Amino acid sequence: MLLRGDQLAPQLEKGLRPVYAVYGDDPLLVIEACDVIRASARRRGFDEREVLTVLPGFSWPSLGQAAVNLSLFGGRKLIDLRIPTGRPGREGGEALKAYCAKTFPDTLLLITLPALDWAEEKAAWLKALADAGAAVKLTSPSPRELPAWIAGRLKRQGQKSDAEGLRFIARHVEGNLLAAHQEILKLGLLYPIGTLTEKEVRDAVLDVARFDLDALRESLLGGRLGRLTRTLDGLRQEGKAPPLLLWGIAEEVRALLYVREGIDSGRPLDILLKEARVWHARQAAFCDAVRRIDAAAARASLIDASEIDQLIKGIGTGDVWNRLLRLGMRLCPL
Repeated sequence: MLLRGDQLAPQLEKGLRPVYAVYGDDPLLVIEACDVIRASARRRGFDEREVLTVLPGFSWPSLGQAAVNLSLFGGRKLIDLRIPTGRPGREGGEALKAYCAKTFPDTLLLITLPALDWAEEKAAWLKALADAGAAVKLTSPSPRELPAWIAGRLKRQGQKSDAEGLRFIARHVEGNLLAAHQEILKLGLLYPIGTLTEKEVRDAVLDVARFDLDALRESLLGGRLGRLTRTLDGLRQEGKAPPLLLWGIAEEVRALLYVREGIDSGRPLDILLKEARVWHARQAAFCDAVRRIDAAAARASLIDASEIDQLIKGIGTGDVWNRLLRLGMRLCPL
């Protein structure tokens, strides 16, 4: 069974499946979906829980052992299996398929995964999980859908806002659903049930956009010049060290140049991504950047980065932050 996020609660009302695999691109949605499944399991007598996390060296036979080793005093068990990489590997895939071939009546298996790409969604182990129980795919709302998502969350706590207030919140959280969730809860604490004015929303909501190296690299790959400019300004105000930021940008550019040159010479993209250490969670944004930035632009950007490095060391004249912004403008479309 394949489910969307909005189909999970109705399915749980009909009864628990023996296996649930939950995956998605936003941690808040995954956490909330897993919480709903755990709560439903507790109501049905699954009062014992065992958490297994797949890290290097994980013993896959422990999954089967957890299923059969029930407490003498417990009733039913929930196995909370977490796969942070989203890839169980060959041994793990076989273990999951073997588990699904013979599920256990007093055991519920809940598997948590990050976002999966199209190839992973076609993997035999995920199909086995979906056939034995349910695979729940959670997708973040798009920027256009985010105001409606926020409106739905406000409605849960008996509040609503006009369109401008919703857009204001959406702009300030910049797609960060966890930050949006926190701001919505704050509005519930500050104001009573009813309609929120735009002024109340503006007074309560903080600019929660995360100014860090990861945000800078994401903006660069996504070609989002406006966000890159705001992020650089925020990092400057927070007193971040320019050498660290330059290193992060230069690393992305070197990887872009390596992959771009490899594609131009006819090499397979999947091999190039592995060699450049661009893993699955970053591949979509990275490939968009590769299509947008040609080899000449990447080489020129590395020359810019070298000159900025000299400025940081006190060689030459100019403002380091302005040069970092100009470097970003070279790599992002106007």
